[in-house]
Amino acid sequence: MADAKLFAGHRIKRIRRQASLTQAAMADMLDISPSYLNLIERNQRPLSATLLLRLAERFDFDPRSLSDDEPGGGEAGLRRRLVDPLFADLDIDRSELQEWLAASPGGVEAFARAFDRMTQGGGVDRPEAGDPVIPVRREIERWKNHYADLDGQAEALADELRLGAGDLYGAIAERLRSKHQLTIRILPADVMPDRLRRLDLHARQLQLSEMLDQASRTFQAGFQLAQIEAKAEIEALVAGAEFPEPVQERFYHRHLAGYFAAALMMPYRRFLRACESSGYDFDLLQRRFGAGFEQVAHRLTTLQRVGERGLPFFMLRIDRSGVVSKRYAGASGSPLVDAAAFCPLWHIHRAFDRPGEYARQLVELEDDSRWLTISRTVHPVASAPSGVRAEFAVGLGVAAEHATQIADARGIALDAGATPIGLGCRACTRADCPQRSAPPTGRALLINERERALTPFAFAGD
Repeated sequence: MADAKLFAGHRIKRIRRQASLTQAAMADMLDISPSYLNLIERNQRPLSATLLLRLAERFDFDPRSLSDDEPGGGEAGLRRRLVDPLFADLDIDRSELQEWLAASPGGVEAFARAFDRMTQGGGVDRPEAGDPVIPVRREIERWKNHYADLDGQAEALADELRLGAGDLYGAIAERLRSKHQLTIRILPADVMPDRLRRLDLHARQLQLSEMLDQASRTFQAGFQLAQIEAKAEIEALVAGAEFPEPVQERFYHRHLAGYFAAALMMPYRRFLRACESSGYDFDLLQRRFGAGFEQVAHRLTTLQRVGERGLPFFMLRIDRSGVVSKRYAGASGSPLVDAAAFCPLWHIHRAFDRPGEYARQLVELEDDSRWLTISRTVHPVASAPSGVRAEFAVGLGVAAEHATQIADARGIALDAGATPIGLGCRACTRADCPQRSAPPTGRALLINERERALTPFAFAGD
């Protein structure tokens, strides 16, 4: 991924116009020909490393913003929106998306904003319509769930804490005590029956439930440290998002503090080296970094540091009914992340039948993209006072072209034998699927009393 080509024509054009320069003038400043600059602005040529450095020197901007500022989230963002059932009857391929981005970046951004406004305001008949969390998800996607400054600060702090103690939890507890006058107190479940963490400023205590396992205790202690020592960075990111509602600001703040805590437990460079040397061995990563599977899975979606990128994983967490409680696309661009429903042929559902075991599967979507997915059940650390204990399935996925680096891919023929799945029956147009439970949106039903198709929902083709 580190050598991926960077196309950022729309951003270069915006920089040029903000500087009130013609193509000829800007090309002269960059020591290139006007015709070459024209090709770059039309996304017909990628930016070279040399040219990227010249741009940064002459126009004083952060080069990382070129990849983070694509209109509508770029090709990946458009693909995630176009999986909506509203567009099920349209056959838009990758080349069309690339041409649209190159020819009309403003139009792409306008479409993305209108679609997001419509889905947030209830204009589309889907469960997420009006969900206040959606703007937060979009902001996380805009950053590809990678915050370089937070990662760097957490990594430096982790190295500092390691010098004082081999036990990260103990080191965080001591730092909270000595530097911030906060002590950690573990309380019985009957004292905190409906809370896992509570900050008592009067007693200067961070109170944690005894029901938390060790990985969760470390995370919660790191979360508290993030709210103190990374406060300025987190607040700047929240302010920059410009959310319309305070609840969205608080939700994003919580995400960023959790990001810092995970980065403290799994420092970027050490974690990435462990991933690459072990073939992304999930059990080994959990043991080495004292983390749970869900924590490791989430961390894998964040490895997008410039020059030190990990594999582009996505992550989902669902319950038995298929309702999603976490979605992180990272840099994967997978349509599965934004699907309104999930195909029953996807093995993420089968994870519930074999708790604690990994369900591996190679799947192929209707756009011909292939994904290696690994799913496993997870349990929250405590049950409710009613005795109910929740269970979720966490699904990790990566494009098949990258999966050769993963130990769990051994024995799987990545170029053959994929299970054809869709993005839920309403968005899927596979006519030969016997598992179909509903017709696709936008397709006319075909009723023939003299014939019976594989399902009762035969429908018209293109």
